Amino acid sequence: MLIDKIALTLAIVGALNWGGIGLFGFDTVAFLCGGQMSILSRVIYTLVGLAGAWCITLLFREGEETGHAPHTA
Repeated sequence: MLIDKIALTLAIVGALNWGGIGLFGFDTVAFLCGGQMSILSRVIYTLVGLAGAWCITLLFREGEETGHAPHTA
């Protein structure tokens, strides 16, 4: 699904941003958008958070969206 790919892309962006904060103390989103509290940064942080929540659903889905058969034990 398209929304799955968008959510995964945003989650990856968020993960890379947190990696930059953890390793280098550098927040790329804040740098590019005018600070952590700018409206644009807050919108991006919110979208990344929502994308992460959406990605949780990927863990609990069967394979019907991808055309794969569900796993059976």
